[in-house]
Amino acid sequence: MAADTILLVMDMINDLVHPDGMGAKTYVVKCRERNVYQNTTSIIRRAREAGLPIGYVRVGFSPDYRECPPNSPVFSKARDNGFFKLGQWGTEVYGDFAPQDGDIDIIKHRVSPFYGTKLTPLLSAMGVKRLLLTGVSTNGVVQAAAREGHDRDFECVVLEDCCAGATDDEHDYALAGVRRFATISSAAGVTI
Repeated sequence: MAADTILLVMDMINDLVHPDGMGAKTYVVKCRERNVYQNTTSIIRRAREAGLPIGYVRVGFSPDYRECPPNSPVFSKARDNGFFKLGQWGTEVYGDFAPQDGDIDIIKHRVSPFYGTKLTPLLSAMGVKRLLLTGVSTNGVVQAAAREGHDRDFECVVLEDCCAGATDDEHDYALAGVRRFATISSAAGVTI
């Protein structure tokens, strides 16, 4: 199955999941409670051992925020507070999940990893049919990837113990809504 599968590690960037990042009081707390750090490290290791490609999806904007939607409740807060600036520490992948040579880097300017990115043509060229989805937030990028991935004819698998919302309710609600579009699994339980 590995030949047609990719692991996507989404928005696991310092601004959101590093203890010194802006997400320290929300995502970091939930990632620790849910063992997301250990589970994500484990699935990345398993994916590498199986020869799966790994794609890192990162939200980020130019320093002047030219790509930032002016009326977005989510991204206008980032702009107003100086978060998600490309080329800075905050948009680098959290060190525990560090990309390696040959890993894929996808920069996005919206919630969806597909909107306005190179992800779709890349997956097509690689012959990918199955997406293993991880990251923060469950109710943001993970949910968007599962829904849009489904509509682009990918088999989507959400690794729920490699995801977190800012609250338990956000995480649980997102998973409940995504079950119609994706299989829900765990890092240890997914077949690679």
